[in-house]
Amino acid sequence: MIESSGPDWLEGLLGDFGAPGAGLAIALENLFPPLPSEVILPLAGFAASTGQMNLYAALVWTTAGSVAGALALYGAGAALGRARIHRLASRVPLVKVHDVERAEAWFARHGTKAVLLGRMIPLFRSLISIPAGIERMPLPLFLGLTTLGSALWNTAFITAGYTLGERWPEVTDFVSVYSKGVLILAAAAVAAFALIRILKPGRGRRRGPTGGESPPPPQHRSREPR
Repeated sequence: MIESSGPDWLEGLLGDFGAPGAGLAIALENLFPPLPSEVILPLAGFAASTGQMNLYAALVWTTAGSVAGALALYGAGAALGRARIHRLASRVPLVKVHDVERAEAWFARHGTKAVLLGRMIPLFRSLISIPAGIERMPLPLFLGLTTLGSALWNTAFITAGYTLGERWPEVTDFVSVYSKGVLILAAAAVAAFALIRILKPGRGRRRGPTGGESPPPPQHRSREPR
C-alpha cells in the first residue's frame, strides 16, 4: 500500500496493480472526467520514486490508458453521427443547427490542433475525442495526436510527482487552480452565448444580398377570368 495523502481507492489500485493500475485509472478518468488526472499522475510518480513501480512503465501504461479511454469516446462520437447531432441541436433551446455546422467547419480547419492541444486542457482533454469521432477524423491521425498529447501531459505530471516525492500534492494544488480557471472561462462562454441568443432571438436567420433579412417569398395569385 502506498502511504500518501491520495484517495484510498487510488492508493489501493496503485499498490495492488502498480503501473497497469495507474493506466486503468487514467482510462477511467477519460470516461469520467471528475476522476482527476492531476491526482492520479503525480501519485503514480511518487509511487515510482519509492520503488513501488517502474517510472518508464508508469509513463507507458498511463499513456496507453489515455489512448484507450479516448478511443472509447471516439467510437461513441462515430456511433452518434452528424445526423443525430443535428436533430438534437434542433431540439435544444437557444441552439440552432447552424451553430453545429459552424462548429463542424471550425473542426475541419483546426481539428488536428484541437485534438493534440485539447489533451492538455482539463475536461476538454476527454471531450475532444467525441467531435473527432463525429467528424470521422482518420483513425491513424487521431491515434497519433492522442498518443503524443497524452504522453506530454502524463510525462509532465508523473515526472513532477517523481521529483517532488512526498510533496507531490503540490502538483495537484497548482493544477486545481488551472482547472478552475478553465471551467470559469467555459461557463462564461456558455453564458455569453445564451445571453446573445436571448437578446437577439433572430440571430442566425438567412440574410439577403444586401445584408438584411431576406424578404418573404412572393405570393402567387391565380388570375381572375375577365
